[in-house]
Amino acid sequence: MLFRPTTEADTQRVVDVIVDEPVGWIGADRYLAEKQQGMYRPEWAWIAEDSGRVRARALWWGQPDSAHPVALDCLHVDPALGDRVQVAAGLLAAGLQAFAAQGAPKPPLYNLTLSVDWRDNPAAAAAVGWRRQAAIAAGLTHEVERLRLEWTPDVGLPASGGRLSFAPASDEEFLQLMRRIAVGSLDDETRRNIAAKGAEATARDEMDFYLGCPGRREWWRAAYSPDGQVVGLAVPSATPYARNVGYLGVVPEFRGRGYVDDLLSEITRIHAHTGAELITATTDTGNTPMAAAFTRAGYRTKEIRMIYSAPVV
Repeated sequence: MLFRPTTEADTQRVVDVIVDEPVGWIGADRYLAEKQQGMYRPEWAWIAEDSGRVRARALWWGQPDSAHPVALDCLHVDPALGDRVQVAAGLLAAGLQAFAAQGAPKPPLYNLTLSVDWRDNPAAAAAVGWRRQAAIAAGLTHEVERLRLEWTPDVGLPASGGRLSFAPASDEEFLQLMRRIAVGSLDDETRRNIAAKGAEATARDEMDFYLGCPGRREWWRAAYSPDGQVVGLAVPSATPYARNVGYLGVVPEFRGRGYVDDLLSEITRIHAHTGAELITATTDTGNTPMAAAFTRAGYRTKEIRMIYSAPVV
């Protein structure tokens, strides 16, 4: 079995792969459209080849200006092969090793998209099973389950608590708020980043990420109590596909008072008032206060994402 990145000449062979399992996958139309934008690239698409036949495919994705891939979006192995785990693990390991040799600062994560009820579907559970084993065997041993949520205008705007006022703030003020909010966060990625590089670097990376997103900087708001104290921040943002919630958080001394509802309401209202017909969001299942806030605000869970990533060194 030969594991290798593809070239332009392999494009048709890449898009001819069809995944018939109940998991999220990348079809021909999306691959070709986003390949035109630089989000999929031949060198980020890896195949396992046997006697000239494509027996497995792994598609890594990145932003159009990314130097390295960000996430693995689609992993498939021919079900006719005896050991799908072994082939998939070999393919992932080959790709990850190549990305590291090319200077990637960390291995791209694996983003496996599933229906909300996947655990009740034996076929979906089996499809997750071999992919999970392969990811772990390739070194992506940290597993997190995330909810993908959506708000649409038909559910109505969440109530405004009226307890906070919102105003623009400078980049430096937002950076310091992000640093304070990161401490004690229930978000898995934030906690791992703090463990690896501290709150200051974590906040800087968050700031740089959201400044680089398609959302507008003028949407960002700091939140203040009636006596003028800074309570937190609300960062409406966008992906290449839709408006999204982005970043919100309450500083430690104001937690436990339900202000998360006010911040989420503000983000939702900013997007709705500027014409958004769809707002997406994600949160870990382990972040129960945030998940509950989304439910109260009318956000509905549309997908489950199992995220596999390398452990923090």
